[in-house]
Amino acid sequence: MQTNRRDFLKQAGLLSAGTLALGSTLTDALGGSIKTFGLQLYSVRDVLPADPKGVMTKLAQMGYKQFESYQGDKGFLWGMEPAAMKSFLNGLGVKMVSTHFDFKGASENADTLQKYIDMANGAGLSYMLCPYIGPQKTWDDWKRVADSFNRVGEAIRNGGLKFGYHNHDYSFRPLDGKLPQEYLLTHCDPLNVMFELDMCWIEAAGQSAVDHLKQYGNRYELCHIKDYKKEANGKVVQQDMGQGVVNYKAILKQARKSGMKYFLIEQEEYPGPSMVSLKADADYMKKFKI
Repeated sequence: MQTNRRDFLKQAGLLSAGTLALGSTLTDALGGSIKTFGLQLYSVRDVLPADPKGVMTKLAQMGYKQFESYQGDKGFLWGMEPAAMKSFLNGLGVKMVSTHFDFKGASENADTLQKYIDMANGAGLSYMLCPYIGPQKTWDDWKRVADSFNRVGEAIRNGGLKFGYHNHDYSFRPLDGKLPQEYLLTHCDPLNVMFELDMCWIEAAGQSAVDHLKQYGNRYELCHIKDYKKEANGKVVQQDMGQGVVNYKAILKQARKSGMKYFLIEQEEYPGPSMVSLKADADYMKKFKI
């Protein structure tokens, strides 16, 4: 069960000698900054496949301490054996905490799902996440989504990991006056399904990330941090951190109160080379104050 901030502070008073053994993400977030932050590797999809080790080494040197992978042509471990990936990242001082994976394929084939679970466990991951399902036309369709999340989530939990869903804007756009994201939060069993909040896409859909976290924050364990601007025609264009319109001081302050565990940069559009933007994003996070 997720430890909330109040419980943590109580425990810290009793167990001060053990504080240094706690994960640095939580202890950093309780202060005025988020020094331990990560990266969704999809942000470097243009350069990662050709040189996974080289790119991940450069990202670690920028200050990213956690990675979230995604499923490319060579799988979410980029052609490496699980133990080899874990050992390589340990050498960099980085932990791969999670991955996005082929949810549809895994949900339709139990053997494929078990293969992914075994790989994730072997590499030391904690989470497997559905990255995208697309907008659904009816509430019956959303019910089928929730049912599949519960089923796959139970299998992943039985495999020793956590399953979650990463939102885009479509689940925060009303259907018949209601938000599909809230339907999922209500109809997915907290024992089997947690959530990763993409803070760009909830805001771009016209919803308040702060208000949403106040109501549902205990269901979210990871978040994606990325900035954007809207053009005159309403098109969302992602920016380097601090160059867009997202009020991260307010949002991350609320995320901290809600017990968010992992803060992951993701950027999919860039004014120049992706690695230049990600260096700028890391520098922004190092200086960021809540």
